[in-house]
Amino acid sequence: MWWKVGLVLVMCSGLTSSEAREGHRDLSPRSMMLRVPVETLDFGFVPSVVYETHAYYEPGPIGVLFHTVHAFLYVVQPNPFPKDLIVKMVQQNMGGIKGNDYKKPQNVVLLLQAIYYELGFIVLTALGVIFVLFVPIVGLCFCVCRCCENCGGEMHQRQKKNGDCLRGFYMATLITTSVFLAVGVMVAYAANQNITNQIKSTRRFVSTNIRDLKSFANYTPAQIDYLSAQYTTAKNKVLSDLDNIGTLLGGQIHNQLEREVVPALDNALRMTTAMRESKEALESVTTSLEILQEGTGRLQDSLQSERASLSNTLNDPACSNGDVTHTCNSIRGTLSQLALSANFHGLPEVEAPLANLDAVLKTDLSNIVQKGYSSFNDTPRLVREQTKEIVSEVKGLLDKSGGEIIGFTKMFPLEPALENFTKFLTESQKNIEAYYPQIDQLDFYRWIGCVVICCMVVLVLAFNFLGLLCGSCGYDKNATPTTRGCLSNTGGNLLMASVGFSFIFSWVLMGVVVTSFVVGGNIEKLVCEPLANRQIFKIIDTPYMVHPAKKNFLPGMLFQDPNIDLTVGSMYRDCYENNGLYSALQLETKFNFNKFLNATVYNPELTKIFNSVNVDLKGMFLLEQEGKNHLVDFANTGIGDIDYQAYLTEVNKGVTVVDLLSYANELEAQADQLPRGALENALKGHASSIRQIHKEQVVPMEQAMGTLSQSIKLLQKTSRELPIKVTNVLNAIEAVEYLIANNASHVVKQETDKFIKNIMGYFSQYTEWVKHSLEMEVAQCKPISNIIDSLEIVACSFIVDSVNTFWFGLGGCCLLLIPSIIMSVKLAKFYRRMDTEDVFDDEIWQLF
Repeated sequence: MWWKVGLVLVMCSGLTSSEAREGHRDLSPRSMMLRVPVETLDFGFVPSVVYETHAYYEPGPIGVLFHTVHAFLYVVQPNPFPKDLIVKMVQQNMGGIKGNDYKKPQNVVLLLQAIYYELGFIVLTALGVIFVLFVPIVGLCFCVCRCCENCGGEMHQRQKKNGDCLRGFYMATLITTSVFLAVGVMVAYAANQNITNQIKSTRRFVSTNIRDLKSFANYTPAQIDYLSAQYTTAKNKVLSDLDNIGTLLGGQIHNQLEREVVPALDNALRMTTAMRESKEALESVTTSLEILQEGTGRLQDSLQSERASLSNTLNDPACSNGDVTHTCNSIRGTLSQLALSANFHGLPEVEAPLANLDAVLKTDLSNIVQKGYSSFNDTPRLVREQTKEIVSEVKGLLDKSGGEIIGFTKMFPLEPALENFTKFLTESQKNIEAYYPQIDQLDFYRWIGCVVICCMVVLVLAFNFLGLLCGSCGYDKNATPTTRGCLSNTGGNLLMASVGFSFIFSWVLMGVVVTSFVVGGNIEKLVCEPLANRQIFKIIDTPYMVHPAKKNFLPGMLFQDPNIDLTVGSMYRDCYENNGLYSALQLETKFNFNKFLNATVYNPELTKIFNSVNVDLKGMFLLEQEGKNHLVDFANTGIGDIDYQAYLTEVNKGVTVVDLLSYANELEAQADQLPRGALENALKGHASSIRQIHKEQVVPMEQAMGTLSQSIKLLQKTSRELPIKVTNVLNAIEAVEYLIANNASHVVKQETDKFIKNIMGYFSQYTEWVKHSLEMEVAQCKPISNIIDSLEIVACSFIVDSVNTFWFGLGGCCLLLIPSIIMSVKLAKFYRRMDTEDVFDDEIWQLF
């Protein structure tokens, strides 16, 4: 980890020196930004590095033993981690204990609290010390006692009725004890071997962690260069929008004014349509009126002729007969209906309004309106022309800002520092690897020592099992104690040898157990467990823990500023999540790159230029004066003076008094009632003539009357609404022109502000992306947490857990040696050849 700290110091030393130079540039116009750009920019992905180290350890089958030891230590020491106690002890005795300071009440209280916390270890350690002290003494006394033929030393065995049962019980108990002893020594040996195996695995952690640090150093410059290079993405987008300012800004201004301008121009354009329709209607009236006047004359002559001819037919003598006379008289009474109904000769002429309208239409009003459309649609070009110089100035400033950003990242000796750091890592790796043979040799000596310790127990086990084997195989229940065989006697002697070696080795073994228990157990409870749950970081991060004048330890060491709110715990969490070193070490407190970036990107000169954007639309005319006069002349053409009611009255009358088709059908029906003859045929001929008149003359006149009616109604409607429409169109045009000339500046300012905010929004995206990348993707500090985790795995999982398992197995063996000694002494009495024995009479012996 200290290598990493060295790199951080190298990186920060140059960066912090620039803070004073950049302070005057902290005039960020972020308040003017709208963080909603039109388009989301794609800055790509920061070059990433994949670290090799996987700081995770799964112990495998031996993990069951580790968990058993942890459970045992929890029973010995169930109290939670004494964070507050350690902090108080360190802070109150920071200057060391002098004189009688230990007698101070606060120190006495802390001592009592520490004793209470360590009570389990103290009790077991005391028992272990007692074992170490008393076992040699007891062994010596036992030896002397047996030499005096006491304590079972007398070579005489009293005969007992339950002797076989006792022998079986002692043998079974010794076998069980020996089996557990074997398990204990196997546990100790497995822990011993695990240390050797895992020490070799430690080299992998060293190698991968150093490679990760090298990758960190090698990728960081490229990542920083990528951040600075992506300014071009934002700049190019801004330049693209500036190149299209006519379409973007001018288009938005056009869209805002369109709601007022286009309806006014559309209404004016509709008036040209109304003029053409009015002219067409007047021409239709003139044409229809001529057709009707001409047709009226022809129809009147035809009806007079047909009426005279029909009258002559009715004067035929055949009409004087009795039944026929009534029919003829009835027909004669309807002759007056064969006459014209409407009189179109008396209708007023429309030549004067038509002539006036023709004069008005000589000027193309639609062309004048189209000029207004073109002038209004030319807003983007007008904006582009008026902002040409501003766009040029902005481009120059953007190029300048881009150069400053790239130059700023190059002004610090980051690459040489990282290169030196890489060389330092290479040399350190070589130095570490140079110690591997010595480490292997020391581990071999340690392994040999632990094996020797295990062999002490194995030696006892060997004598136990050999004694049991020889004694059991050579035992003859029919033999008396003084006549026991050589094999049985050897078994007893081997059991007594195991007793002797147990007394010789047990206190040594217990001394090793107590020492490793005190050291390994406390390291597990006070270092490994709090390191695993990160409680130890809370001690290191306690304010004023290291020095009474320094609040925080880590920033005081790295930046000589202990007041920065940076803790080891927060740094570890950020690095564990593979965040950037900039975020993990809170480098913004010493070097605020975002502050520099804001001062560079949001340049006050750039803001000033953008604020000076001004678009003048006063030169825009929507409708020329000629067009306005044209509309007034249209209203004064005289269309409203036409007597439309006279026309509608005549049109509504119909062409003839009676419908000629109905009249002809009725005449034909009456002729069918007459007797067959010349009169009948003559009347039917007249009916056919009337139908022919209707078809050839009345129908065209009715069509002309329909056209005339439509034209008159259209003209009547147009003349009624014309003055109001013309007035409204002129008022709307004048209102829009006044808006453009006087109030369009508000719309222009509003849309210009939106355009500028969108432009600044691109820079906002860039700065936010840089901030996020610095915090999450640049110089990802996973190697730092990996180093801490690797140290925890090596120190705690590889070594401490194995050491604790070793003393746990060996300690069990030490305790089991006591019943082993007792059972061996008891059982040897049944196997060894005695010097004397009890002699009984035959009667008494038979009782046995």
